[in-house]
Amino acid sequence: MAVPKRRTSRSKRDKRRSHDAIGVPARSTCPQCKEPKLPHRVCPNCGTYRDREVVQTEEE
Repeated sequence: MAVPKRRTSRSKRDKRRSHDAIGVPARSTCPQCKEPKLPHRVCPNCGTYRDREVVQTEEE
């Protein structure tokens, strides 16, 4: 069975793993205002998260 002679460095390991992270960030729609937002985050447009107002926005 093959065994590596040297430990893989952090740099080499992270370069190999970096290809999975490249791409467009996921988007979801806010249930309140129907605007696009990042998942698991407060909506920047209306300030709600999971059907509760968390942050007051300037629209109100």
